[in-house]
Amino acid sequence: MTFGTSSLIQPQLDELLDHLPAGVVVHGADGRVLNANRTACELIGKHLEQLRGTESTKEAWTLLCADGTPMAPGDFPVNVVLRTGNKVSELVIGNPGPEPELTRWVICNAYPEFDSKGALCRVIVCFTDCTAMKQAEQGLQQSEERLRLALQGSTDAVWDYDLIKDKIYYSDRWWSMLGYQSGELGAHTSLWVELTDPDDKPRVTSYWSNLLSSKLNTYSVEWSLRHRDGHYVPILSRGLVTRDTNGKALRVSGTNTDLTERKLAERRIYQLAYYNHLTGLPNRRLLSEELDKILARSQRSGLLGAVICIDLDNFKLLNDTMGRDFGDMLLRQVAGRLRCSLRHCDQLAHLGSDEFVLVLEDLGADSHEAITEAQHVLQKLHYTLGQPHQFNRRSVVITPSMGVTLLDGASADIETLLKQANLAMCQAKSHGRNSSRFFDPCMQAAAEHQAMLELAMREGLLARQFVLFCQPQFDTRGRLVGAEVLVRWYRSNGEILSPDEFIGLAESSGLIVPLGQYVLEEACHALARWQDDHSLRELELAVNVSVRQLRSANFTEKVADILLETGARASKLCLELTESVFAENVAETVERMDELCGHGVQFSLDDFGTGYSSLSYLKRFPLTALKIDRAFVHDVHVNPDAVPIVKAIIALARSLKLEIVAEGVEHEAQRNFLIDSGCNTLQGYLLGKPMPISEFEQMYSSGCVGHA
Repeated sequence: MTFGTSSLIQPQLDELLDHLPAGVVVHGADGRVLNANRTACELIGKHLEQLRGTESTKEAWTLLCADGTPMAPGDFPVNVVLRTGNKVSELVIGNPGPEPELTRWVICNAYPEFDSKGALCRVIVCFTDCTAMKQAEQGLQQSEERLRLALQGSTDAVWDYDLIKDKIYYSDRWWSMLGYQSGELGAHTSLWVELTDPDDKPRVTSYWSNLLSSKLNTYSVEWSLRHRDGHYVPILSRGLVTRDTNGKALRVSGTNTDLTERKLAERRIYQLAYYNHLTGLPNRRLLSEELDKILARSQRSGLLGAVICIDLDNFKLLNDTMGRDFGDMLLRQVAGRLRCSLRHCDQLAHLGSDEFVLVLEDLGADSHEAITEAQHVLQKLHYTLGQPHQFNRRSVVITPSMGVTLLDGASADIETLLKQANLAMCQAKSHGRNSSRFFDPCMQAAAEHQAMLELAMREGLLARQFVLFCQPQFDTRGRLVGAEVLVRWYRSNGEILSPDEFIGLAESSGLIVPLGQYVLEEACHALARWQDDHSLRELELAVNVSVRQLRSANFTEKVADILLETGARASKLCLELTESVFAENVAETVERMDELCGHGVQFSLDDFGTGYSSLSYLKRFPLTALKIDRAFVHDVHVNPDAVPIVKAIIALARSLKLEIVAEGVEHEAQRNFLIDSGCNTLQGYLLGKPMPISEFEQMYSSGCVGHA
């Protein structure tokens, strides 16, 4: 490489330049490469022979700007010097390789050299490889960009506290989380303390003090910071503590996470799990937990308390007739009145539907004192709940039935107490409602007996322990015209129960539906058998059907299927209903009855005059007969006041073209009166007692037809 020096020192200078870590290229005044040292050739990637004589703007150089974009030829350092005659200093340029990661980056300096006349004769270009530094810079920029994007997309707020310099950094998210502009309150180190909820401040400052004096390297703590609008934002702060070799804290870095949504979700979940959604009162789950604590306190103090079960009388009827919205408003009003009537220490819960439970504490040291105090509360509740409720200018009065059991912390568990209070409440309902009863052990015994009887009844249905009886019915001339189906329960222990002893249980437990279907099936089998008997084939068989059975799903289809499967004549089947069918869902009931009438089934109204009698309803229902209740028949021969009632019923039935059946005929005087009054059909012990259906068939089959 020749730079115009004497020939004596040129070899030494060339060797020195070839060993320089920097590249050197000499350009002529025309921009062509005159010479280059070894480092320059390596950096450019060409041999000296390839470079010498080339023009940098066309062949020697293909450069990149510092931002990685192609550099225009006019911006090449050599060309800038040739054009301006000025030095170019510290310019970062790149020489692209076949792949981006192979690009070589250099810091370039270009110097003009002038001859004795001041004319530019050469340009010397020196450049130093800074590829490693450039790659490190690019990597750092990429990391910073990734971090920036991550922080922008994160809901967490970054902060950093340099303990040595006593400087703190709050990110933009930290400020926006609290409703401020960045740096609005200044970035002083005590700001977070000033914004901390006063209730949290002692705990949190103590936590940080202990953290810094400990050896822990991580932390996690919850507290609240004041928002610009005054409310407090719950946050979770987590991060790292940087320490020196001696464990001294140098720096605390971390993030604040806004817990508002999580806290709301937790509160919502808690509300759903422990409170009734309609009234906002504690539910059974929370009541059980609180009652467990109350029992423990009662045991420690020796003072008695009480559990009161409250049920609203006739709520279901009001809910069905006036709508669920009305029922919901009523329950909310009742809950509000109960809240206002209680002490702060009393526990109130809404278990569902119209059932509320109240738990009283510290009523007295003995049962007499506790009962007296509980009675005062009951009187107050009866008065409060009995006041009219106002709904859209409509006044409604609803009364409570309440059951009470005492608690002393040791006598019973939670479930037992609730069962006892519920039993007492049921006792109050059975005694006319709008009253209260205290639990008596006899109630528990009766309830256990009912539960055992229900289980035995379920097993009895499976074992076909229920036997059909028939009581004959006769016309006014004593001819057998039909029979009423009755049922007896032949228990496995040999005991025989009449309907009065198990029908009520069947109704309350829902077993009346399968029991009624069983009776109906057996009755239709009997009608099918009777078709081959000259004396029995014309008899009409009356089968009692409960309202619950009539309104059960697919009842009409089931009856039609039974008639089809057994082959019984529908015209000889009479379904007896009580007047409770008038109570609700009249349109639906009429529709089902009409469907069955379409199959030929007949209907009779049983116990007429004792329930929801209504002349308008009698016209709507497709009835064929009225049955005079035995209570009216019983007194016609001894009580003159009963006579006009029976005559009125008979006259009514005749005007509606209905058959008249009188049950409970036990005396000749009763039969004579009924016949004289125009009654069509008679039934009772005077004429024939109920008997097993097999005996009935033997007694009244062809050749053995009885008369009364």
